[in-house]
Amino acid sequence: MPRPTSKLNQQQRAETVEGAWLLRAVAFVIAIALVCTYLTLCFLFYRGQWQMVLHPIRTPTADFSQVVLRFGPGDTGQPQLVGDWLPALPGGPYGNLTVLFLSSGDGNRSSFAATHAALQQLGLNVFAFDYRGYGQSANLHPSQQSMIEDSNAAWSYLTETRGVPGAAILPYGVGAGASLAAHLLISHPEIPGVILDSPHTDLHELIGRDPRLRLLPTGLLFKEDFPLAAPLSSLQRPKLLISTGRGAEAASFLSAAAPKIMISLDTRSGPVFDQSVSRFLDQYLAVSSKTPLDTKSH
Repeated sequence: MPRPTSKLNQQQRAETVEGAWLLRAVAFVIAIALVCTYLTLCFLFYRGQWQMVLHPIRTPTADFSQVVLRFGPGDTGQPQLVGDWLPALPGGPYGNLTVLFLSSGDGNRSSFAATHAALQQLGLNVFAFDYRGYGQSANLHPSQQSMIEDSNAAWSYLTETRGVPGAAILPYGVGAGASLAAHLLISHPEIPGVILDSPHTDLHELIGRDPRLRLLPTGLLFKEDFPLAAPLSSLQRPKLLISTGRGAEAASFLSAAAPKIMISLDTRSGPVFDQSVSRFLDQYLAVSSKTPLDTKSH
């Protein structure tokens, strides 16, 4: 007959095996939960990364006396963008030039009303608009891609609807808008020059320094980088590069191809701003005219 102690040993071994299996099962479930949590965090970062770079304001912060214009983009036939046309003052020296103002990713077009007015006072036509997701334009989450589409739509509006020659359009980009202005220069070789104002620093580096994101593969997930340094290094058209003194834009400005004028300003309006823009226009864009460009009224 088997000894009673043998049965007891078998039961103990069975209980030991069952307990080890349970621990492995719990560890497996925890590991799966951690992986799912990590992947969820990656997905949330990827979907919401635009909020780390772009900070739109939906309601305009100023009243506009000029006519509000509604135009593209897309094939729906429904205007999705809202902008303002500020014609050059009569007798202005640069009346055949039109500034396509590309705002930064913060605020909306009314945030730069003082700069628009300063450019108009210099004798330039100015066209400013809100990207989708900003101001009075269509309501959606903005992104680098949608803002590229919107800047292209603004270009098409000026050249096709208002009849402004491409060689008479001067993009002026602020912050994220500086990257959009450089993108237009690449796409349209007829553009005579560009003004870039306080562009973003290397956003990949900025996101990488955020301690909240150090465990995420931001290098693979981050797409809203608004590149500028690489395009500027090869674009050999005249550039006015405005720095606000923060030093963030120094690397891309220093590597920019000639010809270029680099200046540091405290504000985007006032005598020093006016003199800097006029100097750039007189030196590189010798297309001044006493008669403003005869564009269509819409």
